[in-house]
Amino acid sequence: MEILEKISRILNRTFMLIAGAFMIAMILITCANIFFRIVWGPIKGTFELMGFFGAVATAFVLGYTQMKKAHISVDILVNVFSQRIRTVFNGINYFVCMIFFAVLGWQISRLATTIWKTGEVTETLRIVYFPFTYGVALGCFLLSLVLLVDFLKLFFTKNGAQ
Repeated sequence: MEILEKISRILNRTFMLIAGAFMIAMILITCANIFFRIVWGPIKGTFELMGFFGAVATAFVLGYTQMKKAHISVDILVNVFSQRIRTVFNGINYFVCMIFFAVLGWQISRLATTIWKTGEVTETLRIVYFPFTYGVALGCFLLSLVLLVDFLKLFFTKNGAQ
């Protein structure tokens, strides 16, 4: 359990840093596009790159955000129940979400494989974009891993403490 949690922590921190690099690239591209739009003309493909970089950056921080419990949570209904019932609800939620994001990652990677095999490229820059699609799938798998760790913590920690 501890090894799985450590692997999850290392992977998610690493991918959070990669997401940060994508965000910095997005900022630089945006600033350059604004500057060049004033002096010369807009940079071609900015819209494509912003979409791909934004998708990867968002997907790569999903697991880290779940690790830190930083997602928005509406728990008005659940707070009226005892701690034991809340733990059961959390377990059900972790399990269902883990399965959902694992299946989502699998389906997105199937889509990426199809894009790769067909040789699809972007319209403006003519770059292959299946690596970005695989990146989004990887982000879903990382979130699924964190949800698995959270689910297992309910069984292997005292009183299911988080």
